[in-house]
Amino acid sequence: MIFPITDLLDDKESAAWVEKYFHPKGLRCPGCQTTTQQARLFRTHKRGFVDYRCQKCHGVYNLYTGTLFAGSNLEPRRVVLLLRGVCKGEPSTVLCQELGLSRQSVHKWRSRIQANAQEMLSESALTDADTETDERFQNAGEKR
Repeated sequence: MIFPITDLLDDKESAAWVEKYFHPKGLRCPGCQTTTQQARLFRTHKRGFVDYRCQKCHGVYNLYTGTLFAGSNLEPRRVVLLLRGVCKGEPSTVLCQELGLSRQSVHKWRSRIQANAQEMLSESALTDADTETDERFQNAGEKR
């Protein structure tokens, strides 16, 4: 059974989550780094987020500016659920049904998210000598 999971989340809460994790220092103008308090509301999108126009440098920015989702028209709740699904390893077919997106769109976003994660991956070795193994890999190959 597929639940219409996008109908269960609030856009304001999702936008706050995106801002918290994508803009940890707060949403700022990419040009002069002023906060949204020094900006005016420029446009409200049908998808649930707003564009701001900086009063200092007149740059236009929104919740997705400077992120992987810059230029997209996904609602904040779809972004949160898409990230959650990709991080949990949900199949694309399930994600496209739950989120109401096409299979090609889910595949495109999954590829971008994974490529971004690969770029951010540290190449340095772990500092500790001890490692921990998940039990499903510990018993790999055994038949019970």
